[in-house]
Amino acid sequence: MTTRTPARPLVLVLTAIVSVQFGGALAATLVPEIGAGGSVTLRLLFATAILWAVARPRVRGHGRAAWLTVLGFGAALGLMNLAFYGSLGHLPIGVAVTVEFLGPLTLATILSRRLRDLAAVGAAAVGVVLISEALETPFDQVEWTGLGLAALAGACWAAYIIASGRAGREFPKLEGLALAMAVALALTLPFGLGSVPDWTGEHLAKGLGIAVLSSVLPYSLELAALRTLDPRVFGILLSLEPVAAALAGLIVLHQRLAPLQLVGMALVVLASALVMGAGQRRTGRADPAVSGG
Repeated sequence: MTTRTPARPLVLVLTAIVSVQFGGALAATLVPEIGAGGSVTLRLLFATAILWAVARPRVRGHGRAAWLTVLGFGAALGLMNLAFYGSLGHLPIGVAVTVEFLGPLTLATILSRRLRDLAAVGAAAVGVVLISEALETPFDQVEWTGLGLAALAGACWAAYIIASGRAGREFPKLEGLALAMAVALALTLPFGLGSVPDWTGEHLAKGLGIAVLSSVLPYSLELAALRTLDPRVFGILLSLEPVAAALAGLIVLHQRLAPLQLVGMALVVLASALVMGAGQRRTGRADPAVSGG
């Protein structure tokens, strides 16, 4: 039995996408000052503190499977942020975003079972490439180190989608996210400790803003959405992030959109419409790819 994708998780994902764009704008000003490791550490430090204060997660009483989910979730979170921020030091952001997005698109392709699903994935992939203007980047600006880091970020992004869905089902409210955030902080801390002496009050304020906009709010919304939303649908809907970034550049920074970018935005909107109209989420049965079964 199938049903249409409910509106509530879609609204949660769209809100998360908008929040991430504002957080990304802040991060773009922080990374050049304290580095990728310092920026990620500062972001996760505040995010962990906020989530633990709000969720008050229980450390005891969880089984082995639950802890494995937390460890995987936390590793995906930490490496995803660290790898992507690191890739920005080697690649133009358009190329980095495009390569990273191959992760959730690959996941969506693997989980697809109908021609309509594959068509949506293909449209989203082409749209992301056009929006990011990756094809217009001179080849001499592309570095293999950056490509590797962006690809690692994409793989971690796909793992994050799966682990977030599992954590949302195995832990009440935000407990799983809070515990995973602590794991992510411990994992990235060695890469950011060297920048601590350079932190200023302005850096702390930016880090707090990034933590709320890029971690606490979007991760919480996405975790809630993934309790009921098919990860295949979620992976394709994330293609709206480049659209939101392009629109933000037009409205806030007065950056003009090239014709190919407009075509890319149309393709992404088409892909999302196909996903929402398909209504492939199964009721009463979790997807085996994300349920551990």
